[in-house]
Amino acid sequence: MQAKTENKNSTLPVMESFYTIQGEGFHQGKAAYFIRLGGCDVGCVWCDVKDSWDADKHARIEIANIVEKAKKAIGHPHKTSGSPIAIITGGEPLMHDCTELTSQLHEAGFNTHIETSGAHPLSGNWDWICFSPKKFKAPLPEICKNANELKVVVYNKSDFEWAEKYAALVSPSCNLYLQPEWSKSETITPMIIDYIKQNPQWAFSLQLHKYIHVP
Repeated sequence: MQAKTENKNSTLPVMESFYTIQGEGFHQGKAAYFIRLGGCDVGCVWCDVKDSWDADKHARIEIANIVEKAKKAIGHPHKTSGSPIAIITGGEPLMHDCTELTSQLHEAGFNTHIETSGAHPLSGNWDWICFSPKKFKAPLPEICKNANELKVVVYNKSDFEWAEKYAALVSPSCNLYLQPEWSKSETITPMIIDYIKQNPQWAFSLQLHKYIHVP
């Protein structure tokens, strides 16, 4: 008897998923359901979710089940006005085709957000794209014009120049954020504050979730 093969187009490797508060960037402070996909080839040395890098370590889950779990977590239909937010993150989520996932999330009433380095081709139908380019693997040009939010993690002084490089490539309506790398925040934060005072087109992104102790 032939073994049943898994349809990888209908499944995705999920490291974890949870309902919490968005801690960063433009939507900071809002309730959001996070879906963290396994797999990343960018390799940031300061990454705080290195367990996500190897996609094979994480079970592939049917997309319909991923969405159903999200609906249950928020108490679907949502009790508040507006559509609930589902944020697809990683790892690097664009290592996977996100078309079917975003389609089913939209059908379930979610707004779809993604956090990506832009190192892989854009797939999926997104209501919000947070673009966070990394020096470890350069992003593809196509992501720049589609980004709603540019969020640059500042690890050292040279990252300000890196941030300006991509600020010049995104659309004029893109929101610009500088965020201190967590382990160096004590020294980097004053530098970012001074930089924003001199360059007020930028705003400060703080990892709020690490201060209020939520995922």
